[in-house]
Amino acid sequence: MSYGCADDTGPCEGRQASPSNPTGAGKAPAKEPLTETFVFRCTASEKSQLRAKAEAAGLPASTLLREALDLTEARRRKPVPRVDPALVLAVGRIGGNLNQIARWLNHTMKVSRTDLDTLTVARRLVVIERQLAALLDEAREC
Repeated sequence: MSYGCADDTGPCEGRQASPSNPTGAGKAPAKEPLTETFVFRCTASEKSQLRAKAEAAGLPASTLLREALDLTEARRRKPVPRVDPALVLAVGRIGGNLNQIARWLNHTMKVSRTDLDTLTVARRLVVIERQLAALLDEAREC
């Protein structure tokens, strides 16, 4: 579903350049828009083979076909790991809670109301950060 017409390919209103590329230099040349479709008939097994190859490559079937015709440069992306949705939800909730704690901590530091509770929370957040970093390092080694 598209919310703009075919010639509406500019950035969204109010969108700023990325902090890692503030000038926007090094942008890729503008591509020709994909406005045409091509439909072909195949057997059910051919269709499933095409889908399986595309999934194994981590690409949409259309990109795989364009690569086969040398119409596009083959760029292999690392496939996104499959994760349990319940785990993603739990991590998101934890992240939200940590964000609220960090906001509270920043506010108390800003108004110079540092007491023992504030320092305890800050210390525990540092411990959590170190544990998460250790878990990430451990996961990268696997």
